[in-house]
Amino acid sequence: MNGCNGAGNAINSFALISYLPEPLAGFLDSLRCELVPLCQAKSHITVLPPRPLAAGLPDNAWRDLSDLLGGFPPFRVELGSIEVFQGTNVIYLSVCAGYRELEKMHAELNRGPLKFDEPFEYHPHVTLAQQLSPEEVESAVANARSRWREFPYSRSFTVDRLTFVQNTLDNRWKDLAGRKLSIRMAS
Repeated sequence: MNGCNGAGNAINSFALISYLPEPLAGFLDSLRCELVPLCQAKSHITVLPPRPLAAGLPDNAWRDLSDLLGGFPPFRVELGSIEVFQGTNVIYLSVCAGYRELEKMHAELNRGPLKFDEPFEYHPHVTLAQQLSPEEVESAVANARSRWREFPYSRSFTVDRLTFVQNTLDNRWKDLAGRKLSIRMAS
C-alpha cells in the first residue's frame, strides 16, 4: 500500500472513510477552514473511526476489509442539518438518507483485525469543526448554519468508494488504499 497524500511519520492509527464529491467537498472544505483556520482534513464520512491495529499490520487489515467490502453495494447519502455533539462540542452535518447503511457497514466491518472498542457510539456524520473552545462554539454553529443555507447544489451523493487511511505524527491522514463498492448480481 502506498500513501498518496499527507505528510510526516505514520502512526498506528487507521480509519475507513468515504470522501465527498465536488462541489460539496470544496464547499465543506472551505467552510471547515472558516470554522477552524488551517484545517487540512478533506471532507468525508467516516465508516470506521480511527483505531490502532494489532501489531500495526495495515496490509492484513486492508485485505480483510477489501474482501468484506465486496458485499456492499453503492448507496445514496443525503446530508441534513448542522448539529453539535454534546460533551465534545464537535460541529457536524447530520446524515439523513444513508444513515442505516452506514451503521450496518460499520457494524459488519468493526471486527477481526479492525475490531476496536470505540470511545463514542458510532454516529454517521460529516465533521465540520472540533477542538473549539466552548466560547467559540455558538458563533461557529451560527456561521456554519448560515453558510449551509447558502449552498446551492445537491446535498446528496453516492457512496461508491471507500478509502483506508493512516494518521501521521503531524495529524494528517494519508490514503493507503481504496476500493469501489459494486452492485451485487443475483445468482
